[in-house]
Amino acid sequence: MGLEQGLFQRTTLLLGDTAMQKIASARVIIFGAGGVGSWCAESLVRSGIRRLAIVDSDRICVTNINRQSMATTQTVGEVKVEALKRRLLEINPKAEIDAFQMIYSKETSDFFRLENYDYIIDAIDSLENKACLILAATRTDAVFFSSMGAALKIDPLKIQVAEFWKVKGCPLGAALRRKLKKTERPAKKFLCVFSEEVLENKGQNASCGTGKCLCPKVQTGPDDSEPVNHEWCSLKAQINGTLAHTTAVFGFVLAGLVIQDICK
Repeated sequence: MGLEQGLFQRTTLLLGDTAMQKIASARVIIFGAGGVGSWCAESLVRSGIRRLAIVDSDRICVTNINRQSMATTQTVGEVKVEALKRRLLEINPKAEIDAFQMIYSKETSDFFRLENYDYIIDAIDSLENKACLILAATRTDAVFFSSMGAALKIDPLKIQVAEFWKVKGCPLGAALRRKLKKTERPAKKFLCVFSEEVLENKGQNASCGTGKCLCPKVQTGPDDSEPVNHEWCSLKAQINGTLAHTTAVFGFVLAGLVIQDICK
């Protein structure tokens, strides 16, 4: 039994050869490689997706370690998509992984050629860029899935799936709906992963958001003389508490939606 055959033996046993061929040929792009997107990417590759693009502009911060697939004490300071790509290729060396250290925005949207993908997955944090992706993705023939807010949650049993306009109790979902009602509505319906659970932060913020970055300095360049500025937390409007088991379930549900859609 070859490596790849053995790698997907249990998946093939469940889904069958025809489904596995469809999964292997599907083209998927994930925007956001954080606590949701990184686990979605890992689950897809472990399930047989071979043609995957991952998009994120950030570097790994020490505060990412509690919830992101590729974030460890050994990868702090690395480009997120490059560290994730390396992990995914360790899972399946024959996978075709495109890693783009970029922000998806109105200015960069044309670069990604969304029409070339079968599935587009939104795991973006930024409200403005998330709305931009929703509008662009729903104009394509691709199947589009989106993650709503995954922070401030403990109970994975409260995570659910609904059509965008029927998402309840999610502040990010509500903000997106208000924004899109004022500008332009999505061209077609799409499913979202969300949870109505919204807790409060109980601890004091001792993270990078205080302006005192906890990350060690990272040296790069030909002579390793200049430290990389990979502290982005202080640029965020708000930082909320997160847990691996909830953000990962969001990502796994997104991956499950893709696999189920292919198999049907």
